[in-house]
Amino acid sequence: MRNQKQEPKKNLLEEKVISITRVTKVTQGGRHFRFSATVAVGNRKGLVGIGSGKANEVPEAIKKAIQAANKNVTKIALSEGRTIPHEATAKVGRSIVLIKPAKAGRGIVAGGAARAVLELAGVKDIVSKSLGANTQINVAKATLEALQSERTPEHIAELRGKKVEEL
Repeated sequence: MRNQKQEPKKNLLEEKVISITRVTKVTQGGRHFRFSATVAVGNRKGLVGIGSGKANEVPEAIKKAIQAANKNVTKIALSEGRTIPHEATAKVGRSIVLIKPAKAGRGIVAGGAARAVLELAGVKDIVSKSLGANTQINVAKATLEALQSERTPEHIAELRGKKVEEL
């Protein structure tokens, strides 16, 4: 049963490389270079995940990052299938990301890592602002965290034990 759930996800998910950096370990014998990759995966319909991996070669690092991202895929709440239900902020490290719903036709107003995560999540109309540090990995994680904190009116009604109309 477990393998059946994992397999369809892998086939449907698109992947986008957010960053590739060279990391150095200085030892007594000299410097050892490795590569660190951060990748976002998503199906553009509400599933999105982020992962990072390190290896001696770039393709290996990307492959490891994709595997890690596939393990961390989460479902996010979309309003009307195009935007988010409400405004949200999230902080990871020194990076703070603010996301706001936008009117139909506005598009994705975001830059860099936040844009990649939002596109793969399937959000079509949104305004995003990166505050604080612009570390790509932290901005991507903060964007995902802000998306996960979204609550639909149906979910809030369920938590309060009321009907959506009562809210």
